[in-house]
Amino acid sequence: MTRRAVVVGAGFGGLALAIRLQSAGVATTIVESRDKPGGRAYYWEQEGFTFDAGPTVITDPACLEELWALSGQKLADDVTLDPVQPFYRLNWPDGTNFDYTNDDSVLRAEIAKLNPADVAGYAKFLDYAAGVYHAGYEKLGTVAFLDFASMVKAAPALAKYQAWRSVYSIVSKFVQDERLRQALSFHTLLVGGNPMTTSAIYALIHKLERDGGVWFARGGTNRLVAGMVALFERLGGTLRLSDPVTKIETLGDRVTAVETASGWRETVDMVAANADIMHVYRDLLPESGAARRTAARLERKRYSPSLFVVHFGVKGTWPGIPHHMILFGPRYKGLLDDIYEHGMLSEDFSLYLHHPTVTDPSLAPEGDSTFYALAPVPHLGKYTGDWETVRPILEKRILDEVGRRLIPDIHDRIVTKFSYAPTDFAHDLNAHLGSAFSLEPILTQSAYFRVHNRDDAIPNLFFVGAGTHPGAGIPGVVGSAKATAALMLEA
Repeated sequence: MTRRAVVVGAGFGGLALAIRLQSAGVATTIVESRDKPGGRAYYWEQEGFTFDAGPTVITDPACLEELWALSGQKLADDVTLDPVQPFYRLNWPDGTNFDYTNDDSVLRAEIAKLNPADVAGYAKFLDYAAGVYHAGYEKLGTVAFLDFASMVKAAPALAKYQAWRSVYSIVSKFVQDERLRQALSFHTLLVGGNPMTTSAIYALIHKLERDGGVWFARGGTNRLVAGMVALFERLGGTLRLSDPVTKIETLGDRVTAVETASGWRETVDMVAANADIMHVYRDLLPESGAARRTAARLERKRYSPSLFVVHFGVKGTWPGIPHHMILFGPRYKGLLDDIYEHGMLSEDFSLYLHHPTVTDPSLAPEGDSTFYALAPVPHLGKYTGDWETVRPILEKRILDEVGRRLIPDIHDRIVTKFSYAPTDFAHDLNAHLGSAFSLEPILTQSAYFRVHNRDDAIPNLFFVGAGTHPGAGIPGVVGSAKATAALMLEA
């Protein structure tokens, strides 16, 4: 008899898991509350411009190719990935640029421009990053941590690489120039982590990018989502859109059925949640006392910040602005403290600028360009101001900064614009506190200490996505799908 599974949420993790289950012969239905799949990788079309909500940095394409290979198919049949070079251009307020790439000679020249003495230190950092990549990503990234014994087994590797230290602390051991320290530690922000407190294990991202490159899905990240959906449906899977799950039914210690707002109800052998972890435990499991206790524990955890994103389409093309830029503000640690600890909306900010039309002009009308500018901001538990009042003010300040540093007449060129705030994350994605990345990736909330890929009290309830091991980012949530699928297929 074919087993039946429901996956709650059509984000990258949910799609990757559903593909694995369906490929293995489990009859799988994905239920998604929004009108389009993708979760945080949603998109909008406005006045001829296509705007990806994010994520927009694709690394480790091999973890995606593996999903198609499960059924003898090829990623390239559904999705075209274009390489992005440089990976990022980092820019500081004094006008310094640093092009971040995996071309070793170019990268070493860029480092030498900042501080010639740091070229040798960078080589030592790269050795360190390669070690943690092997120990933390290749060996542990797709393996579930269900009991403390699994954490004990990983402890020697964690100790060897001083996992209790922060990424910034480790980087600072190898290089002296402050700008280079920022260049080699900012990546944790892309998965919700503070470089000053996130475990040094996350230095593996540098090695991941160097080996696998940085890529962009032609047509936008939404086309990668569409390709995953096409693969899932070819395999016989079912995707239900615009139908929020309202209840996961339980009987004793088993999940028995899933109900949705439309009245649809499916009896199941297994359920996997790609939805926000607090939303699942607090709102979707009303009959489970164990779920209520877990929700109470999760409420006391530390959550990643939110984001404020300004999407804008402008007249003109900008071949001199690369696909990805990081516009650092005048402060690094102080700004991070304001976001993560003090819950302040600072006068200054650092921005990630996404400019996809320099790689793929089809995302805007001919002769125009699509951008977004993203600023990390405190989540709703730390900053409790009125976001509808703040929204237009912060929107203008961010555009002013992009104008001051890159596009002087930006306000005259704007064809269309809109912003996405922490309250939107909370409303559209049921994100606890409007967090953009779920649990903050500190050591005491990683691996065994994160939400387990299989629930401890309900053995046919599983989790996938940013809130479970290994964490946020496309490789992270696709890795979580591999770990969770292994548990579900042996259940």
